[in-house]
Amino acid sequence: MSPELDWKRIAAELDARGWALTGPLLTPEQCADLTALYEQPALFRGKVVMARHGFGKGEYQYFAYPLPAPIQALRESLYPPLAWIANRWAARLGEERRFPETLDAMLARCREAGQARPTPLMLTYGPGDYNCLHQDLYGEQVFPLQAAFLLDAPGRDFEGGEFVLVEQRPRQQSAPQVVPLTQGQGVIFAVRERPAEGTRGVHRRVLRHGVSEIRAGRRRTLGVIFHDAS
Repeated sequence: MSPELDWKRIAAELDARGWALTGPLLTPEQCADLTALYEQPALFRGKVVMARHGFGKGEYQYFAYPLPAPIQALRESLYPPLAWIANRWAARLGEERRFPETLDAMLARCREAGQARPTPLMLTYGPGDYNCLHQDLYGEQVFPLQAAFLLDAPGRDFEGGEFVLVEQRPRQQSAPQVVPLTQGQGVIFAVRERPAEGTRGVHRRVLRHGVSEIRAGRRRTLGVIFHDAS
């Protein structure tokens, strides 16, 4: 499941709008294998019922370490090219910080900050469920890019449930974007903010993401986050 992606295109799209599609990456069979993991409690460190916390409706579970092999492979293989993009962004924003070249080094940095709990997760939604706009931060150490993979087929397995990004723009109203995901496809997007060119130079644009209401069926997503939680 090692991704062979068009990183030149992905980097350009992330620069332009803060998100990019991977293209087909997981087969239907791989998606089915991943969704089956949700029913194995020993693989997870905790479950969140979203309505109890005002996050929306639906639920998700955080995987425990060691991560299942396919998810570990995705996390490790996606990280290095994303670290290159993240460091370009940091330089454009005038920041001194830089991100390590490997996932292991990034997670070591998290542990030093008291962030040792894994953050990859699986989300499941049924009719009437949705996810409010939010950011996946979890602590002081934040890697600025993450990925989400749709494991069910729109129009066949569920209706509605669009992945939505909203970007705050200086001195303008916020701009919503609907991401056209298909089964087995991922979206890579900014966790918190991205650099953007403006009339006064480079500035920060803040993004939040969520999922619109599911009208019918069941929608499941794998979230891959590269910093751990405190």
